[in-house]
Amino acid sequence: MSPAKKRTRTYDAAKIRTAILAQFGNVRQAVRTLTDEQLALPTRLPGWTVRDLAAHVTMAVETVSRNLDRDEPAKAELTLLDWPFATAARAGDIADDTHDLAAAAPDLDALYARTEDGLVRKLADAPGDRLLAARTGAMTLADYLVTRTVELVVHTDDLNAAVPGLDIPYDRQALAACTRLLADALAAKAPGGSTEVRVPPYAVVQCVEGPRHTRGTPPNVVETDPLTWIRLATGRTAWRDAVAEARVSASGERADLGGLLPLMG
Repeated sequence: MSPAKKRTRTYDAAKIRTAILAQFGNVRQAVRTLTDEQLALPTRLPGWTVRDLAAHVTMAVETVSRNLDRDEPAKAELTLLDWPFATAARAGDIADDTHDLAAAAPDLDALYARTEDGLVRKLADAPGDRLLAARTGAMTLADYLVTRTVELVVHTDDLNAAVPGLDIPYDRQALAACTRLLADALAAKAPGGSTEVRVPPYAVVQCVEGPRHTRGTPPNVVETDPLTWIRLATGRTAWRDAVAEARVSASGERADLGGLLPLMG
């Protein structure tokens, strides 16, 4: 089956909804423990404090409820695999809104409580094929919820990196969906079958033009763990650094993915 003919991966809608609520709950529990000094710490997002980042996590989830309140668009504009490449154009607006929210909501736990309550109520009877007018473009609720796993997992990792010892856990389903979507986005960006990218235990994709592998050990193989892959795909870690630190194994002349990463800004 040629790369262009590959079927789009499907996600279990009920598991995705459960994963979003679970990961949001994990972050909420951790944010409750943060002191004012910890909330003022810088993060790896330029100009963002831990408080900004904690507020942004609620924004990333609240947008589901807000979009369900809006009129339904006439047609979809984005597929799930379009989304990772559509986010960079909105980064400036999102940063401004994040700083405004962090300043306007000093009680973060109350903010998390309102956000969670609104999401649970709105999702109770919302069908997966309902179209949402998202910032990046109209897409189905089912697809948009998968993108929320990326937001939650990536920013959980950002928070853990910013606050020593915070160690927010990752819901397994959320981590799996995030890993798979970003792996599939790589395959969409560089279609082909010469290189196999393995992110055990969640994803294996083939990509990059060249001689197609059919059996046995592929000539070009990249392997890494889920969090390293997510950091590479989102620009938190540079390819050359991950390889130098042995967080990525890359063998074969087409196994250098440095020119294809990051996928998201």
